Amino acid sequence: MIVDAHVQLWSADNPRLAAAEYTPVRRDFGVSDLKAKLSESEVDACVLVEAGGTTSSDTTRCLEIAAWTPWVVGVVGWAPLADPDLGEILGKHRAEPGGQRLVALHERVYELPEDFLDRPAVRAGLAAVAELGLAIELAVRAEQLPSVTRLAQAMPHARIVLQQAGSPWVTGGVEGLNDWQREIAPVAACDNVRAKLSGLVTLAHWDRWSVDDLRPYVDHAVQVFGAGRLMFGSDWPMCQLAATYPESLRAIASLLGGLHRDVFAATAVSTYQLDVGDLPRTA
Repeated sequence: MIVDAHVQLWSADNPRLAAAEYTPVRRDFGVSDLKAKLSESEVDACVLVEAGGTTSSDTTRCLEIAAWTPWVVGVVGWAPLADPDLGEILGKHRAEPGGQRLVALHERVYELPEDFLDRPAVRAGLAAVAELGLAIELAVRAEQLPSVTRLAQAMPHARIVLQQAGSPWVTGGVEGLNDWQREIAPVAACDNVRAKLSGLVTLAHWDRWSVDDLRPYVDHAVQVFGAGRLMFGSDWPMCQLAATYPESLRAIASLLGGLHRDVFAATAVSTYQLDVGDLPRTA
């Protein structure tokens, strides 16, 4: 079984795609497009990550898709973490069609102030997420990794997921690698943190990356996290800025020496507590 732990769907008018650099992916991407990509690479299931991040309606839409798409086995939603009514908001999502497939809440911390994860209201919201049995998923800049360490140490019971393996500076050469290695070490030392090997191709030079460009980052992630705390995510359709879906999958597989069971399925299943029994093929 292969589980892609990071895919998204969006429409061409998504404000996150306004910059000129996103022109190649500024179009509608729907369920039929996703199914074709998963089938092409013989991927059995996926975790859908909402792509809006501005209103809870984006999460509702993802859950509706999961309700009638059996191979979308989990949804990573978004909700305002500092909202005092966050528990009620999440309760409503769980009561919606597909609500049983809400497995995590994520935040784009890289867009927010440096102290965001340390704020009392945000910590209270993250505690509510963990208490409901949902994972906490974070997209951060490498220099924000110390705040993730503080969070993981303060909430050892929470399951925390790092998108893009903590966003290493892949184009930064030896300096970028050293900076990321220094910041990721204390995060990886926290047993409750998992990392996605997702989106690494878009952190490299889009037009001239190679598998060897990614090798030191994947090798180090395996060294400090262990395969049992890593998971594959294609980051489709954003990955298409630099690579096709099959190229994105093959890059990670080749660096791991094959389709490692933990990275390509088991870690995602355990982290998100996915129900993959009697799963129909996407093909």
